[in-house]
Formats: sequence, C-alpha cells, structure tokens
Amino acid sequence: MNKKVSVKMSMVFVFIVAFLFAAIIVKLSYVALSENVDGINLKEFANNRNTKTEIIQAKRGNIYDNKGNTLASTVNNYTLVAYLDPKRTTNQKRPQHVVDKEHTAKVLEEVLGIDYNYAMGRLNKDKYLVYFGNDGFINESQKNKLEEYDLPGIGFEQGIKRTYSMGTFASYIIGYAKLQEDGSINGELGIESYYNKELSGINGKSTYQTDAYGYTLPSAEVITEDAIDGDDIYLTIDRNIQLFAEDLTRNLSNNYKMDWMVFTVMDAKTGAIVASSTYPNFDPNKLDINSYMNPLVSYEYEPGSTMKTFSFASSIEEGKYNGSATYKSGSITLKDGTTIKDHNKVGWGEITYDSGFVHSSNVAATKLAQGIGRDKLFSYYTNLGFGSKTGIELANEGDGKIAFTYESELATASFGQGITVTPIQMLQALSTLTNNGTTLKPYVVDKIINNKNEVIYEGKRTELNKVYSKETVDYMRKLMHKVVYEGTSKIWQPSNTVLIGKTGTAQIASPKGGYLKGDTDYIRSFAGIFPEEDPKYIVYIAVEKLGASSAAPIAKELTTAVDKIVSYLGLKDDNNEIINKLTKLNNYISKDVTTTVEDLKSKKLNVYVLGSGKYIINQYPLKNTSVTEETKIFLLTNNDDYVMTNLNGWSLNEVKTYCNLLNIELVTEGYGYVTSQSIEEGTAINSDSVLRVTLSK
Repeated sequence: MNKKVSVKMSMVFVFIVAFLFAAIIVKLSYVALSENVDGINLKEFANNRNTKTEIIQAKRGNIYDNKGNTLASTVNNYTLVAYLDPKRTTNQKRPQHVVDKEHTAKVLEEVLGIDYNYAMGRLNKDKYLVYFGNDGFINESQKNKLEEYDLPGIGFEQGIKRTYSMGTFASYIIGYAKLQEDGSINGELGIESYYNKELSGINGKSTYQTDAYGYTLPSAEVITEDAIDGDDIYLTIDRNIQLFAEDLTRNLSNNYKMDWMVFTVMDAKTGAIVASSTYPNFDPNKLDINSYMNPLVSYEYEPGSTMKTFSFASSIEEGKYNGSATYKSGSITLKDGTTIKDHNKVGWGEITYDSGFVHSSNVAATKLAQGIGRDKLFSYYTNLGFGSKTGIELANEGDGKIAFTYESELATASFGQGITVTPIQMLQALSTLTNNGTTLKPYVVDKIINNKNEVIYEGKRTELNKVYSKETVDYMRKLMHKVVYEGTSKIWQPSNTVLIGKTGTAQIASPKGGYLKGDTDYIRSFAGIFPEEDPKYIVYIAVEKLGASSAAPIAKELTTAVDKIVSYLGLKDDNNEIINKLTKLNNYISKDVTTTVEDLKSKKLNVYVLGSGKYIINQYPLKNTSVTEETKIFLLTNNDDYVMTNLNGWSLNEVKTYCNLLNIELVTEGYGYVTSQSIEEGTAINSDSVLRVTLSK
C-alpha cells in the first residue's frame, strides 16, 4: 500500500518538474526569439543598462578686441540651493541640511546681498530644497566666498553662461550666444552667429560599461574622445575708438529723437573696421533687443548727396569734367518733362561745377550724369561695390539696389535718390579715395587662434577693383576739402586735424509712394576722411529722422569723436602741422586764477576767465582733455560778477559752453558762427539774463 502511494507521488513530482522545465524552455525561447517582451525592447534595454556615454562639452572660444581685451567669454556660474529636509543628515556632526536659518540668512545677505526677510521666507518653506530666484545665480567668486562660511545645507548647481564684459559695447558686431537645453551654447547674432562653428569647437565623449544599477564596472574600459575647444576670435575693433563712437551715439540719442543711427570708423589703408556704434543697441547680457538687424550691414536706404562724391568722380575719370566750366543752377527740366531742383529750390545762379559740388547741387550732378550716360555710371557704381554684398564677416548683410534705366532715374541716381545702399557699402566705396582709386574689402576679424595657440586665419588688406586714377582721387579730395573749409559745411571742422568730406540729406521713401513730407523725414549723413594729406581713417555716419532742424548736432558729436581719435593716436597732419602738438589740460578747480592763467598762456592757449574771483570753481574743457592753441579754455571763478564777452566769430558749441557755465539762457538764430549778439560786450550779466545770437554760414 505504501509502495503504490510512493510511486504515484514520484510520478506526480516528475510530471510537475517536467512541466516547469518545459515552461522555462518556452519562456526562454520566447525571450530569445522575441524583440519585445512585456512592451520592452530587450536589445535597447540591455544596451542602455550596460553602456553609458557622457558628452564632454567643448569650451566656447572667446572674442577679443584688437589689443586682446576680452569682449565675450564663457564662465562658470552657479545656482544657489538650500536643502531643508532633516532626513538628508545621517551624521549629526556633519549636517546636510540648513540647521541655523537665521545665521544662514544673515550670511546670504552679507555675501550675496539677498534680502534677509526674503531669505528667511525661502528657508522656512516646507520643502526638500529651495532656490532663490535671480538672486541665486552667482559667479565663481561669490561661490568661493560663501564656501568660506561652511554653511550646512547650502549647495550649488554648476552651469555655464556666456558673458559680455562691456555690455552694450559694439553689441551688433559681437552679437550674442545663448545656452541651449542640451548644455551647448549657440551664437544667434553678429560674430557669435557668423563664426558659431569655429567658436563652438567639437564636443568629446566618454563611453563605459555599467552594471544593472548604473555603477561603473570595476574592470570596464573607459573610452574617451577629448573635446576640442573652440577657436578664439580677435576683432579689428579698437576699444578706445569704439568708446569714442559709443559716446557719440549715446549723446545724440539722449538729446534728440531719431529712428536709427550708425557711426563707423574704418582704417583707410586696410579696410579694417576699428569702431562701429549704433542706435538703438542692446546689452547681450540682458538680451534687451528690439531689432535683430545690424544697421551697419542690414539697413538699405537712399543715401542722398554723399553719392555725388562718386558721380562727380566718375565724370572726372571719364574725362568729361571741367570744374571751372559754369552752368545755370536752380533747376533743370529733362526730356521726359521731369524737373530736377537743387535742394534750396532756387540755386546759386551761374556757378562752376566745382562750386556745384561744394553747394551740393542736384542740377550739377544731373548734368554730369547725362554727360557720361547710364551704362557708364552704372558700371562705376557696381565696380565700387554698390548693389552687392561686401562679404564682411557679419550675418544678414543687405545688397542694396542701384537699378536705373530712364533719364529721370539716371538723374536721381547721380545725387543718391531712387537707389539704396548700406553703410558698409559706402565705406567700401570711400576706400577708393584713400587708396589711389582702388576699393578695399571691409573686414572686422583681425585673426583666429585655435586651441593650440596657432593662428589659423589672419585678416588683411584685400584689394578689389581699380575704379579711379590717382589724378581723379586727388581732384575729389580737393573738392571734399572745399566742402568743409570753404563751403557751407564748416560745422564739420574738428579742432585737431583736417577732415574732408561730403554731407548728405536724403528724403525717405514713403510706403505709399513718393517721399515723406515731415520736417524730420530725412536721413542725414556725412562721409569723411582724415587727416587730409595722409588719410588714416574713413568715417561715415547716417541718422534717420533726427529731431533737429539741421545736421549741426551730428556735426558737433562727429567732430568731437574725430578730435578724440586724433588725440588718442597722436596723428600727424602732413601739411607740416604736427597735430600731436597738443596740450593735455590738468585739473584747475580750486587753483589760483592768476597762476593758472599765466601757465596756460605760456603754452599759447586761448583762455577766457569768467568772473573776478581768486579761485577757479569750474573749467571747460575738463582735465585730461588734449587741446590746440585754437581751443577756447573757460575758467569759472568764485566771484559771480560776470560781464559779457565779445562772441563774434564763435561757433555755436563755444557759445553753448559759455552760457552753460554762466547759467544764462541762450536763444539762437541760424547756424554757423556768431555775427551778432543781443548783450553788448562788457555788460553785466546774471542767471536772469537771456542771450540772443545770430549765426551765419
């Protein structure tokens, strides 16, 4: 009986084992032959569990000016974290959560400037951890200082960011780059965008095997591909000249309304852009940006009379120009019935063509264009670079448009209406006047250096087209001299050098056709070269819808910028006048008047003492300003018994300075230089006085 039962039990056991074994075989076969089990891709699951790859981010290259001053760099930044949950602490001797909240909040206020009450509010949250908003984004120096306090529960999450050490400085040239979700930094404007690949470098990676829990296997081989850091880019921008340019745009935009403005300085012999400032601009650290178009290369507009520089030069080059020949200014009627008028509507009577350039006569430009014809003028314009991108290393460059066919279009093209250009094209065309008729390609990158400190690219002078002869260039420069020193544009004369140039006032095309008719609906511009005899720099400024009755405010700021550049570089004028014979003013405030005046006059300087006091309480120009013998130096004394000075021949800027120092009201009529004044010389004046002056060209 027992034997039978035992045999039956053994058979059952064998059957169960066989069944289980068969089930296991079936399951293993299913697992081995199936790609997905329970909705999981086993191959991917195994790979993900056993192999791990970490990206090694390449360091983005820096951007420098031409002297090696850092303009853009990538720095470590940190996010402040406070761990509040006591469960984090396993060793009471080394707490891992915030223990003393009051002390912690006081330290955060002392070191980081975080408001104590705000910090306490964050530290009293019933959370595992808290952050501190914008106040919690700190740099490496702040992190290191905070770590000195060894605050329990205070930690840091590391990150990186792109930083721009000089804020709005040359912002449209430098551009900006943003941190992406994958931890990379991508350039989105300016040099940051144009050279994004070179600046980014090549990421590396580290690959290794892990166990089922994600830990590195002890015997695993780590395969590492090192990152290749990005290249460093050195711009042609000179920091000091750029600061002068930034002063210009800031002063104008602070005092006058306008739509936009661009001021650029280019090396006359190489084409290197040494400064370019714009309004509006932006701070790449804040990304307070309204427009993603750089006015220097992206804005296309009708240039106005600065274009006469090239229509006149083209006529000279063609042998069609006779500067002493005369014509009837005022207006000219074309064969198609179109009437072209000079900007003053009535002209200047019978004048020479040289005078026509000085007066900026549309009629003169039209007659010259008719003399050389449409095809010739178009050919000169295209050879100068108008209608095509210059290829400068900046994104979103515009082409401009110089198409003209009909007689009226030829006429308007000769004085810069009906065609469009960009500021960078104007600079490229102007380079013919400083290089014996050959255009130079503008550039803004001085050199690129890789992570091995090797120079892999170097910007250089690049000659493009030979457009004009030296004889043509010499003649045009004489005409440009007459514009500034003999014509109606004397407001463009700087103090420290001889600047030659051509003004422009262009109407703004209306989207409805024709041109806008408002009092400020113009683009005012100036193209200049200095020093005259051996040009070092080309300057170009354009301002749309300046809220002023004339270009005088632009002229004031531009000539001031030119004077600063000359003083900074100690430039020489080859007319045997040494422009670097300048006197740098000291601080004369609180100094004795008599001694100071004797010292200044011994240096042959032009001194005006305001009041009969013994001591100086204010001065203009300020200390460290370099001045010439012609510069008026004002010394305000501590006795307010002021009397009126003879202002005859003074410039508007000089009169404004005088009135500002004396705190008297000024009313002006006309522009240029003082020809009459309402308060006679020697008359006592005070803060209630009102001075009216008439100025003449």
